[in-house]
Amino acid sequence: MFKVITPKLSQSFDRWTDALDMARSLMSECKWFDEIRILEDGALVWTYSKSHKYPQFIGAGTYDRLARRFLLEATLEAENLEERSE
Repeated sequence: MFKVITPKLSQSFDRWTDALDMARSLMSECKWFDEIRILEDGALVWTYSKSHKYPQFIGAGTYDRLARRFLLEATLEAENLEERSE
């Protein structure tokens, strides 16, 4: 379970891709001292603030693990779309 947290929002997601899409959509609204965070089961895995040029992945191996999860979710979504179109 993923949770996107900002000073004005706290929303939970089952999929990494949904949480990441929500966090990215909020980046343009981020003020100088605000942070956008994504938690995975209560642990911080992704953060964005104006003080960094790019979002930061937190923890050793986090980027690789979440990239694999992104690919898995995209593959499953494509398979579901294929099944619906048949």
